[in-house]
Amino acid sequence: MKLKFDQLKSHLAKGLMPVYLVSGDEPLQVGEACDVIRARARELGYGGREVMYVETGFDWGILRAAANSLSLFSERRIIELRMPGGKPGDTGSKALIEYAERPADDAVLLVTTGKLDKAVLSSKWCSALDRGGVVIQVWPVEGRQLPGWIAQRMRGKGMEPSADAVAALAERVEGNLLAAAQEIEKLFLLHGAGRIDDAAVTDAVVDSARFDVYDLVDAALAGDATRATRILTGLRSEGIDPVLVLWALVREIRGLAGMAYEVQTGASMDQAMAAHRVWDARKPLIRQGLQRHKVARWQALLRTASRIDRVIKGAAVGSAWDELLELTLSMAGVRFCKAQAV
Repeated sequence: MKLKFDQLKSHLAKGLMPVYLVSGDEPLQVGEACDVIRARARELGYGGREVMYVETGFDWGILRAAANSLSLFSERRIIELRMPGGKPGDTGSKALIEYAERPADDAVLLVTTGKLDKAVLSSKWCSALDRGGVVIQVWPVEGRQLPGWIAQRMRGKGMEPSADAVAALAERVEGNLLAAAQEIEKLFLLHGAGRIDDAAVTDAVVDSARFDVYDLVDAALAGDATRATRILTGLRSEGIDPVLVLWALVREIRGLAGMAYEVQTGASMDQAMAAHRVWDARKPLIRQGLQRHKVARWQALLRTASRIDRVIKGAAVGSAWDELLELTLSMAGVRFCKAQAV
């Protein structure tokens, strides 16, 4: 069964198929399609998760073993097969065909690939997954479609953008959906639900151009505590909203916590970064972060960020900027000794 991206939620409302193939070269939408499938599977009791990376020398017997084995405590699970190249070879083709014909009773198989051409889509293994499950091809959002996509996404968060605001944002992101999603999230954090005009978009863009919160994140990941402190001081002096700074830090910490968990459970750093769609230019920084802290530390930083969020909202006592500095320096590897009461 072939489905479009925007048909996925209505399909999942009716139940799950045993196999899903999600392909495309638009990382944001591929990732979001997989997130929707995972969320629905969890709602239906699929609590376990196994992740496999198809690389040179991959043992396809692992997939066969997963299909034939019962999970621990009879827990239903999601089996994720990440195959960026989209070409499993003869052995992999046979394994996928066999799985599609006899899927595991207690599992959902989620296969993700890059863009597949017509020849691959007509291959035996792809046709088998189509017959036994669902194939979702994600297509890039073209330039003329981008304003509509932006408007729909903003309305989904409760914002009411003017036509000028949508046009200004579309011009700013230049067809980069990931950048568009980040800008929309930033606008929501700054303004919340309700009317958004082009002035709000322009102000947010100007703030980012003057003082880049992403530079702050990069300095922290690089372990450059001095530069990170200088950037944070600059952001504060220019009146940047602390909620925007916290958003940028949390976004990175959450990703690193997820990657650190995958490394801890057996994936290589390269595999974890590929799964989280880390750009090549950022891989050295992300690698430094993963080498500096283990998963428990990144999770602890997320808990710290949750407290800072309460401080910003006035629900907890403290200085938001002082605690943002401590969070930033902790990311950079600075250790703090907490005074103990006597």
